[in-house]
Amino acid sequence: MQQNGTLFTEADPEGVRRRVAGGVTTSDVVLSAHVGGNADVFPLVLGLHVPRGATVADVTWGKGVFWEKVPRGKYKLLATDLKTGTDCRALPYGDGTIDCVVLDPPYMEGLFRRSKEHLAGGGSHSAFRENYSNGEPTEGGGPKWHAAVLDLYFKSGLEAKRVLRPEGVLIVKCQDEVSANRQRLTHVEIINEYERHGLYCKDLFVVVRTNRPVVSRLKKQEHARKNHSYFLVFVKTTKKRLSSGGASASARGTASRPAGTGRPRTAAQGATSRGRAKR
Repeated sequence: MQQNGTLFTEADPEGVRRRVAGGVTTSDVVLSAHVGGNADVFPLVLGLHVPRGATVADVTWGKGVFWEKVPRGKYKLLATDLKTGTDCRALPYGDGTIDCVVLDPPYMEGLFRRSKEHLAGGGSHSAFRENYSNGEPTEGGGPKWHAAVLDLYFKSGLEAKRVLRPEGVLIVKCQDEVSANRQRLTHVEIINEYERHGLYCKDLFVVVRTNRPVVSRLKKQEHARKNHSYFLVFVKTTKKRLSSGGASASARGTASRPAGTGRPRTAAQGATSRGRAKR
């Protein structure tokens, strides 16, 4: 009997070789949802997707909260952020030189305001502004509100892809938000955009906060209050395993058929299918 990864190949009495699943039965596995803090979940993400000794660039370091429970020396850590003079959209690394990039930019649209007095994260939430913003107003004629959040994620994601080695890992922290009374599923928007550029979303972790959020001046609640965020795990790949954008037909769940086979579809059915693909 020859072991092949987690599978075994053996021959039955008639000499026909067949594959038999190997491994052990266990409940000791890494789960996708956790009640706790970033420092509790981040080591699990690294342990599952980033090998020991890898070069990891945390390009939005802040106070290094993510790394509080990661053993020192387990990875070659490159810690940078705006305070060290490094913009996550313009990294000082060569093409294809980094094993893993960690990205946690500001994900509150309130931190992208044209006036410093209007920035979110004041008073008791000043630490949020300190860790997720340089405290300066957004200048120029660029995007505003939630579009500014996405613009930063998209540009820094492309820069991360540039410095990552083939099959390198990009770990992104994000949170959905309600902007201008409209639900914005930030994690979905990021996944769709990144996969268009060859970053395959391999995994997703949900982090649920341990305390209840407090809302000031609430008149009427229109949306559920967000008490969870995400770690998204992407892999830089050229393989046809993406689920959108440049994905292969089989990856999108629409297996290709030879010309002239299968049931013909009406124009209405075709339009419906295209609408689902765009989501």
